[in-house]
Amino acid sequence: QVQLVESGGGLVQAGGSLRLSCAASGNIFNINVMGWYRQAPGKQRELVAVVANGGATNYADSVKGRFTISKDNAKNTLYLQMNSLKPEDTAVYYCNLLNGIFKTPYWGQGTQVTVSS
Repeated sequence: QVQLVESGGGLVQAGGSLRLSCAASGNIFNINVMGWYRQAPGKQRELVAVVANGGATNYADSVKGRFTISKDNAKNTLYLQMNSLKPEDTAVYYCNLLNGIFKTPYWGQGTQVTVSS
């Protein structure tokens, strides 16, 4: 079984920064993709950023140049550094793992990020 536990959310003013963390534990295969998604009230969950185990990254256009995804493989921990935050970044942020060659999906419980104007 796999567990994902997010932390680091909170309330911040526009222009501020936050760093989210996602600690992964359990039977995690070497071949995987990890990412961050977010869901604002009344909207569908959307991709924010992903990183493959080889290091390749992909970002939503809305966060390019402001957010940076990274992973510490030794600690099985995923990070999202969020700078120049905007009110429209307000959402619940979820950590996602696609595990192994069959890409079995796992989700964290989510962490709230609120950006005030």
